[in-house]
Amino acid sequence: MPDLPSGNAVIGQSGGPTAVINQSLAGLVEGLKAGLAASGQVKRILGMRHGVRGLLKDDLVELTGISTAQLEAIARTPSAALGSTRDKPDAAYCDKILAGCLKNDIRYFFYIGGNDSADTCRIVSEKAAAAGYELRCFHVPKTIDNDLLENDHTPGFPSAARYVALALMGDALDNASLGGIKINVIMGRNAGFLTAAAALARGALSKGAAPADRAAPHLIYLPEVPFSTEAFLADVEAVYSKLGRCQIAVSEGIRDETGAEIGPKLMRGKGEVDAHGNVQLSGSGALGDGLADLVKTGLTPKGGKAPRVRADTFGYIQRCWPGPSPVDANEARDVGRFAAELAAKGETHATVIIKRVSDAPYASACARADLSAVARLSRHVPEAFIAGTNDVSDAFDAYCRPLVGDLPTLARL
Repeated sequence: MPDLPSGNAVIGQSGGPTAVINQSLAGLVEGLKAGLAASGQVKRILGMRHGVRGLLKDDLVELTGISTAQLEAIARTPSAALGSTRDKPDAAYCDKILAGCLKNDIRYFFYIGGNDSADTCRIVSEKAAAAGYELRCFHVPKTIDNDLLENDHTPGFPSAARYVALALMGDALDNASLGGIKINVIMGRNAGFLTAAAALARGALSKGAAPADRAAPHLIYLPEVPFSTEAFLADVEAVYSKLGRCQIAVSEGIRDETGAEIGPKLMRGKGEVDAHGNVQLSGSGALGDGLADLVKTGLTPKGGKAPRVRADTFGYIQRCWPGPSPVDANEARDVGRFAAELAAKGETHATVIIKRVSDAPYASACARADLSAVARLSRHVPEAFIAGTNDVSDAFDAYCRPLVGDLPTLARL
């Protein structure tokens, strides 16, 4: 065994919760118990309440003696069992995190989260090294947005994608029964992976068909593709005039050709702004309502009747639906275990990543990457996954479908 420091380990959860984030927590605890704790290098396993805030406030949970039964029950439960935080620590904040590690004799720091969490690990690791304090820092990936570099996909995304696909399947049947135009606004401010997953609801590939000839959803709009209200109205009209209905999946982060977000424009300055200056999109139905108004106004014939238009904003419900993808649950557990294994092997700092090793049958494996390769960086839906201005490609279907688990086969008269 390599020369390893002896002390305590701490685990935190950060950012938006997911349906499988507790699988990663359970994997970490399992991995530490079987490795560093069994060897005596880790004396106690602690959990931070609400991310690094818990470390600063001495709000820590003892996980060392947690039973297998309780750990399994927590693993199956959606949302962050330890509580989460939206804090994005800067250098000064990370000084306080390091002080909390020294105070609690923490030598192994594990943070489950997105790219900001990776950056927290990076900064804390660098500060510990500069201070001569031996601290091992590991980032465990999590985000439904699927926007972490180096990863084929991220834990949390497949389960959220499964929810979107199932929701769009049911919604398409509702739309077909009553007709009209239905707009579904899906999470994804900068990356459109989750909105793209709406295409799985079709059950079959579109093969480049015109929107009116596709199975629903007929139109899919991603933030990676410039959004034109004029083109949008023309797209909707083409489908509606032929079918008497149209189902639409649209990302909350759609932008015009200048890069300006459509949502805040439609809010007309009324949207709430978060601590980082971003207009909050997920908690508002303004984009859906605004697009619905555009359609009603644009497609109502002079002196005629407006089409039936409805809009739903999925919002937070996508994150923690208690019906996760089996693939997602297993992989989320694996990345936690792998992080503990990296620490036991003597790694000093790293992020865990998921690599796809086979398509047929689907298989994946965990690997390590440098924190700097993921920290504060984002990836977007690649061009190969996009088809025109209002759809995704067959390549995306092949990429995403194995991740979500089996979807039901539905039928109509």
